[in-house]
Amino acid sequence: MLIYILMIIGFGAVVAGAHFLVDGAGSLARKLKVSDLVIGLTVVAFGTSLPELSVNIVSSIRGSYGITLGNIIGSNIANILLILGISGVIFPLAVTKGTAWKEIPLSLLAALLVGVLANDGWIDGVGFSALTRIDGLVLIAFFIVFIYYTFGIAHNATGLGEHIPGKKHKIPGSVGFIVLGLFLLIIGGRWIVKGAVVLAGLLGVSETTIGLTIVAVGTSIPELATSAMAAYKKNAELAVGNVVGSNIFNIFFILGISSIIRPIKFEAKANIDIMVLIIASLLLFFSMFTGKKKVLDRWESVLFLIIYSAYIFFVIVQPMRI
Repeated sequence: MLIYILMIIGFGAVVAGAHFLVDGAGSLARKLKVSDLVIGLTVVAFGTSLPELSVNIVSSIRGSYGITLGNIIGSNIANILLILGISGVIFPLAVTKGTAWKEIPLSLLAALLVGVLANDGWIDGVGFSALTRIDGLVLIAFFIVFIYYTFGIAHNATGLGEHIPGKKHKIPGSVGFIVLGLFLLIIGGRWIVKGAVVLAGLLGVSETTIGLTIVAVGTSIPELATSAMAAYKKNAELAVGNVVGSNIFNIFFILGISSIIRPIKFEAKANIDIMVLIIASLLLFFSMFTGKKKVLDRWESVLFLIIYSAYIFFVIVQPMRI
């Protein structure tokens, strides 16, 4: 029972840790005269994905491959179908041409790329496949290109100011928040991974199943809070951009770092989940072009939620994951 309590506390710890780290880092950056725009971009991109990063680093070190891969793929699926579904129900999500034609296709490319890299063994006919350290370096290279692109369009970014820490702490206070945030992220990540492994054993399911469901949704709480609040404030561009940017960050950076720490064994059945992610990305892309305006309407958002519910049911009941 204690391990499950610690797992629940762990989710709270990583969310709180992300908040403290972002607060401290943002305040310290301001003290060092870093521009608000740069702080805002990095906070939005990194802050909401810190829970996934902490969990994946811990699971990679432990060799829990199912949680490592399942957390990222499951989080990205939840980001599109669940979080954008909820956000779109709150307020129809209209985006600019740049988001529809550049950022969303880039997130689709990320999903396609991880599918190809993870299946290279079977493509080459050697009968074994994994995300190797070389694959991790390839993903990191794409991440660097993405960061370069992000700062290239920084002058068009809107809605970032509300994510910049409002308080300026003294340097010792900022460093203290950073240390506290890192501590909570590490401890919370360890508790989540330990709890997920025990829970998988108790339920008689794979670690991948737990990673795709409980861990993925739990680590996506910051994205949900950010996008739902943005939708409530009718800032659709931020609501969609937060999710799309997080998906790109999750695959290119977090999965890249994870596979560099320890190569990730890949099982063929995981292709089902990657295919769902690709389909979800395609649905998001095409939903922006069903009418005259690039809008994710409420009925489409409800459809996203229905598809996500069906997918979670499939993940839980399918025999091949037990």
